[in-house]
Amino acid sequence: MDTKEILKKVRKIEIKTRKLSDHIFSGEYHSSFKGRGMTFSEVRQYQYGDDVRAIDWNVTARFNEPYIKVFEEERELTMMLLVDISGSEFFGTTQQFKRDTITEIAATLAFSAIQNNDKVGLMLFSDSVELFIPPKKGKSHVLRIIRELIEFHPKSTNTNITEALKFLSSVIKKKAIVFMLSDFIDTAYEQTLKIVGKKHDLTGIRVFDKHDVEIPNLGMVHMLDAETGNTIVVNTASKKVRTSYKANYLESVDYFEKSFSHSGAGVISTRIDEGYVKKLLGYFKRKGAR
Repeated sequence: MDTKEILKKVRKIEIKTRKLSDHIFSGEYHSSFKGRGMTFSEVRQYQYGDDVRAIDWNVTARFNEPYIKVFEEERELTMMLLVDISGSEFFGTTQQFKRDTITEIAATLAFSAIQNNDKVGLMLFSDSVELFIPPKKGKSHVLRIIRELIEFHPKSTNTNITEALKFLSSVIKKKAIVFMLSDFIDTAYEQTLKIVGKKHDLTGIRVFDKHDVEIPNLGMVHMLDAETGNTIVVNTASKKVRTSYKANYLESVDYFEKSFSHSGAGVISTRIDEGYVKKLLGYFKRKGAR
C-alpha cells in the first residue's frame, strides 16, 4: 500500500470513527472513567444543602459567615490501547478482517479520549511488543496511531498476551485506562492480568468472526493456522471434528471471560458482522452508572 492509499484509508477511518466519538461516545466516555482525584478550585459562601464537611473554617471565621471549599475532578487521564496484531487477526469471512474492526474500535476510543483532553498511547503486540507509541495529546497524534494500526507489518504471527501486559507494567507507572483489543486465542495470562488489573482500569475487547466459533460443513478442506503457518486437511463433514473445534474455541472464550472477571477488569465481545457501536455504548453506560 503506497503513502497516498494509506492516507486515504486513514482519512476514511477518521471520518467514520470521529463522528461516532463526537456524537455518541464522548459524553459516555467522560462519565465512565473518573479522574485521578479532586483538586481545590475556590471557596464560596455556604448554600443550603452543601456538605458541612466542606466548610473552610479559617475563611468562615474571617468573614463571620460560613464558606465552603469547592473541588474539581482532576480530569486528565491516560489511555493505552494494547492491540493484538498476530496472524489470527488477519481473518474474516464477511466484509472485513478482525484487524479492520479492531482498528475502527481503537480509533473511536482514541478520539473519545482526546475529546476529553486525555493522552493516548499505543502498543502493538504479537508474541512480543513490536511497537510502542508513548501517550500524547492531540489529533495529529491520533492520526499517527491510526496510520500505524493500518500499515504496520508484524514480524511474528504468534500471540503472547502475558508479554504485552508485562511490558505495559514496566512503561506505564501511573494509573491508566487500558483497552486490550484481541481475539484472545491465548492462555496462561491470568496471573499477569491480575497484577495489571490492580493498577490500571482495564477492559478486554474480544473481536471475533462467526467462523472462529464453528466451521461449516464443507467436506475435506485445507486449513491454514495463521499463527503457526501450518496447513492441515480437515474433514469438516465430520460432526465430531466440528464439535471438537467449537469446544476448543469456547474454552478460550471462557478463559478470557473468567480471567478478566477475576482480575476486576471489564469485558466486551463483538462479532465483526454485528457492529460494535451498541456494545461499546452499553458498556460505557453500565460503567458510568456504577
